[in-house]
Amino acid sequence: MSATVRPWRSSDAPVLVAASADPELARQFGGVRFDDVAVAGAFIATTYRFDAHARWWAIVSDGVDAAEGSDGAAARVVGCVGVTAIEHTHGTAWISYWLTPEARGRGLATRALAAAAEDAFALGMHRLELGHRTNNPASCAVATRAGFRAEGVEREKLRYGDDRFDVETHARLATDPTPDVTALPLDPSRDPAARRGGR
Repeated sequence: MSATVRPWRSSDAPVLVAASADPELARQFGGVRFDDVAVAGAFIATTYRFDAHARWWAIVSDGVDAAEGSDGAAARVVGCVGVTAIEHTHGTAWISYWLTPEARGRGLATRALAAAAEDAFALGMHRLELGHRTNNPASCAVATRAGFRAEGVEREKLRYGDDRFDVETHARLATDPTPDVTALPLDPSRDPAARRGGR
């Protein structure tokens, strides 16, 4: 199975349509359900940006079955890792990640997170932060394996519906030891349509 990370493309919209049907993943999109490709495409254009303040990477694999509803161009996208809130003065950024259900348990999230972290450090970032619900041990394991140390718990930080969740924060510094993880290769190629639009 080969895998890479690359910027999101407009042709990836069907992946979001299929992924948002999963209630767990819908949380990653702020509770938005993508009912059609046009809405998902607009989300990619406005939210999954790739610029000086946000670098959203699509996780692409040829060893995972296509998500239902995906077309040939988008079928290989199985997840996302985002480096956002990039702050150049202090060299900090926020990390988030998700995988479609069929891609989990293969180490892809850890390797993608390691790749995104290496890219962020190459940009001059010093401290990368992330957080996960304390009732999500799988996300904690991904962060830990990718070299992000747990730093504490923020009580009832997140709210989904009527429920509030404690969040454990993790961070990795540019000076921390490099984790024993083979990072996914970075493919910086862009969507030609996005280039024409100046994104």
